[in-house]
Parts: sequence; structure tokens; C-alpha cells
Amino acid sequence: MTIAHTATRHTATRHTATDAGTTRYRDRFAHLPAAHFRQRYGLWLSSLGIGTYLGADDAATDAAYVAALQAALRAGCNVIDTAINYRGMASERAVGRALGELFDAGEFQRDEVLVCTKGGYLTHTSSARLVEAGLATAAEIVDDAHCLAPDFLSDQITTSLGNLGLAALDVYYLHNPETQLARIPPDEFMARLRAAFTRLEAEADAGRIRFYGVATWQGLRAEEHDRQYLPLFLLARLAQEVGGAQHRCRFVQLPYNLTMPEAFFTRNQVMERAADDGATQRQSVPLLAAAVQHGIAAMTSASLRQTQVLGRVPASVKQVLGPELSEAQVALHFARSTPGVTTALVGMRQVEHVAENLAVAALPPLPATDFLKRFTRRG
Repeated sequence: MTIAHTATRHTATRHTATDAGTTRYRDRFAHLPAAHFRQRYGLWLSSLGIGTYLGADDAATDAAYVAALQAALRAGCNVIDTAINYRGMASERAVGRALGELFDAGEFQRDEVLVCTKGGYLTHTSSARLVEAGLATAAEIVDDAHCLAPDFLSDQITTSLGNLGLAALDVYYLHNPETQLARIPPDEFMARLRAAFTRLEAEADAGRIRFYGVATWQGLRAEEHDRQYLPLFLLARLAQEVGGAQHRCRFVQLPYNLTMPEAFFTRNQVMERAADDGATQRQSVPLLAAAVQHGIAAMTSASLRQTQVLGRVPASVKQVLGPELSEAQVALHFARSTPGVTTALVGMRQVEHVAENLAVAALPPLPATDFLKRFTRRG
């Protein structure tokens, strides 16, 4: 049973991002350094992506986002990040409008763009209505606000597809699943994740999503003793159990910036491997290193932390990355240059901010060896 909803749609396409499409997009920007695009699972993805989190739910903000999204695509950014709960679904609809206009005009094609969205929060319905519709039980809804029930997730995907005017999503994230760990035991949480992953594999088989993963705020950067800690190796193991070696759980998202550097500097993730004597060895590594080992692409959010990074950029970092750059540009250049980062996301709803931020795409990312040499673990 599906909760009814309305959404403005343009003609839906039947494609996701593809190797050929993202190669075509990359080739449009041959004047940019080659390392601005990173290949993941056959797709060429820009090192900077546009986020759509902030702003009022009004026509002026919608129009600003549409203009910013279109400017970003024209400037070499082919990764778009949104969520069903951003601005009460208005952000997804703005993405749909921006893409629809570009596709209808023949300026870009669907297979050139990676469209990512998220689900898990109750946005367009109440918990009582969700239960009444048979999409979840009351016990599966946490704090009257968050749910990972499979039928609910499928309904969310349907709603997001309608908002975006697309037939398929490139990446579908479970949105902040660690919020449930504050209310339910770890075993129950893993059971819910198993059911969610199983449904998302089925959605991928049906062609409605291509990849899935988790988008977190606290879970992947927390220490092991934290109640909301998410061990990536368990998520990867769960994905293999439900989807096999070719599972589609291939993306994670977490905050990373100059004031929240845990993804690169904090050894909070456990890697297990078999030693020569057959014993299991455990090693603690940062999240970005663990993601590489598990074959999972890391998208980093909050690159400017809603401008909180500005005014806090160390002079030494600015000297290394570009004394002539603005603080926002230094922060973005730092994030995109970090080894293990596929795309650094930044919210942009003003065309002038797009111009400033995407100017960083013209800079070669700092080589990994130089990054490792110049930036050491922070205490």
C-alpha cells in the first residue's frame, strides 16, 4: 500500500548515470585537470558536488536552487545530493525542475549526472498514517520521526522518483540510521538494517535504484564506545550476506571538513584480516581508509559546515593549498584533495557561490603523497 502524494514531473527518463554518459560529461571539461573527475564503478564523478539542504520552502528559494544547480552542471559538477526531507521535499522538486529543463533543452543527458537522495525520516506523513497504511509497525518508528521499515523505504523511493521526475536513482542512502541506536538494542538495529538492505537490493534488481548506502552525521566518525557508532566492516559484511559479492551497497556519506576531520585522522574503524596462522587480526584505521578497503566510495558532506569553517582556516593550511584562494576555496580544496574522498559536497543556492566554489575545479588536487606529508594527525 502506498501513501498518496503529488509532485510536479517532467517526462521521466529510463536511465541512470552510465560509463558512456559520465565520460561524455567529463570530456566536455577537458580544460580542467584530469584529477577533478574520479572513476568509481565505471562512472566519472566530479570532485565537487552540489548539496541542497538549507533554505526556506518558498518559490524564491526554489528558483535560486534551480539556477544554482544548472550553473553547477555547466561548470563541471555532475554530482547532485538531496534528500526527501530537505525543505519538506522542495529540494528534490527543485532538482527535478533544474534537470528537467536541462534535459528537455538537450543541454545535458540523464546518463551524465549522478543523482543521490536519502530516505528514513517521516516527511510527508505522520507515524499514525504510516501504520494505518501498513508501511510500518509502531515499533519500527523511532521518536515519531525515523523509520527503516522496507515497505516505508519503497514508498519513499516512489515519492522521491516523483519529486525528481526520474525513473531511477543513482544512489539511495539510508539517512542517519544511527539515530535509531539511541532507542533500540544493537541486535535489533542490525536486524532492521538487514531488512532494509534486502529491500534495497530488490529495488536495485527492479531498476529503481542503482546503488545504495548510508548517509550519516555521527555514526561513521564516532568512537567505538559511542552509542551511535557504526562499524563499516559490519555494514559491508551485511551487504555481502544479503546481496553477494556484487551487492549494490557502494556509497557512504559523512561530514568532513577542517573542523570535523575525523574521517581521515581518527582511527575508529576496525579492519579484520586472517593472519598466516589462521587467527583473525584486527587493525584500527580511519573511515576513509576502511571505505577504500571495502570497495565503498566516500562522499563527504558539510565541506564548509554551513559557513562555520570560514574564519577558522589555519594560515598554514592556506599557505599550502593556495594563499590567493578564499577561505571557502581553501576548505573545499582541502576536502577534495584528501585521499579516499570521491566527492566533497557543498551546499550552493546562489549562482555567485557556484562560481566561487567551482573555480576550485580548475586546480589540480594536492597529490596524496604531498597531502600525507603536509597534514598529520590532529590531536
